[in-house]
Amino acid sequence: MKVLGKLILLGALVFILLQFARPGIPTQPETAQLAAPAEVRHILEKDCYSCHSDQRRLAWFDQIVPAYWLVRRDILTARDHLNFSTLATLPAAAQKARLYEAVAMIQLGAMPLPQFTQFHPDAKVTPEEMATLKAYLAPWSQPPLPAGPSAAALTRVSLSSVQPELNGLPFFPDFESWKVISTTDRGDNNTFRFILGNDIAIRAAQSGNISPWPEGAAFAKIAWQQQSAPNGLILPGKFIQVEFMLKDAQRYKATEGWGWGRWRGNDLKPYGDNARFVTECTGCHQPIHGDDYVYTLPITAARVAGVEAVNNNAAALPATLPFQPLAWNAITMFVDPKTRTTATLYGNAAAVKAARASSPNYPPGAVLALVTWTQREDPHWFGARIPDTPQSVEFLQTAAPGQSRTYRRFAGPGLVEDHPSAGTAAQRISFIEAQAPAWLP
Repeated sequence: MKVLGKLILLGALVFILLQFARPGIPTQPETAQLAAPAEVRHILEKDCYSCHSDQRRLAWFDQIVPAYWLVRRDILTARDHLNFSTLATLPAAAQKARLYEAVAMIQLGAMPLPQFTQFHPDAKVTPEEMATLKAYLAPWSQPPLPAGPSAAALTRVSLSSVQPELNGLPFFPDFESWKVISTTDRGDNNTFRFILGNDIAIRAAQSGNISPWPEGAAFAKIAWQQQSAPNGLILPGKFIQVEFMLKDAQRYKATEGWGWGRWRGNDLKPYGDNARFVTECTGCHQPIHGDDYVYTLPITAARVAGVEAVNNNAAALPATLPFQPLAWNAITMFVDPKTRTTATLYGNAAAVKAARASSPNYPPGAVLALVTWTQREDPHWFGARIPDTPQSVEFLQTAAPGQSRTYRRFAGPGLVEDHPSAGTAAQRISFIEAQAPAWLP
């Protein structure tokens, strides 16, 4: 008993001494107040400010070492990623982008941290609070920007001479030949995205081998600003950026097994001021670590067990179609906001080669396929929509001079051929041929 008493006394002494090992948590007044309604600020202050602000909001039990050390680490990490005390100093678009990301994290159940709400239940975001935040952000409420310069007026760069990212990730000059894994309509920032995959990624998606993705799998996410067309459709406009992810578990062990990079503008300038930009990528993708840090739901018929990780609905094209366009390259996409549909124009090799020219002139043997889907909300990202059930597949096959072009349409349940009238077919041929390829550097 004497030994036990001494050990208890020693433990108590050590515990008391540890309380003095207390590195500080910097605090400072809010730089500027976020320009948001009072009810929105109240939710953010209640549920987010404990970690994501320069205010000190520790409960009494948070201040006991060693718990204090863990809380301090989480707070400093959280501030580095999103700090509401300084958010108002950013441009309005950047503020909204951070809020969209925050709502997406809440929607995924990643924020507030589950271990935090376990001891701070008042920080849980209620369904009513989520509805308030979503109503304030209101994706798709802003009209697309006016059209920018035409593709013919833009100078292409030499893709082979593009500089590596600041973390060393090389640029992939062949990315334009990669196949489409999915597309995204982003109402949070009025952009369209093509998500392309290299051969390794495409084979993995087709087989369902994505948990985890295999070594060497690479993705390219291409973003364009949306623009309105006179017919009411929304089309890809100005090129914004291309981002890459490369799976190499050993080389990129420190960044979740992936290499990350982003190149912006027509000159494809590497993003960021230094290699620390990658923390933006890893922090954003952390909530979907269960999907190997990949937000995209690949359009594939492969079945993957567990939570939703693939988009089977959008891949439901009959094997009886004359061609399987999802195996081809994409040329462009558009959205019809009236019908809430999204469409992607695919082409066989001859069509894609012609589309890359400044003035597309599809040669004999070229085949275009316009696939139209309904849209649904992206379960991984608030403010995004992805393809859902196929509505129609239209094929246009060019012919030799003097011969008629072939137009065929498959639509409705089961995508059955519906044999439109000659007048309707002529209109659709003109419409499909008039779709300008999305501009790439």
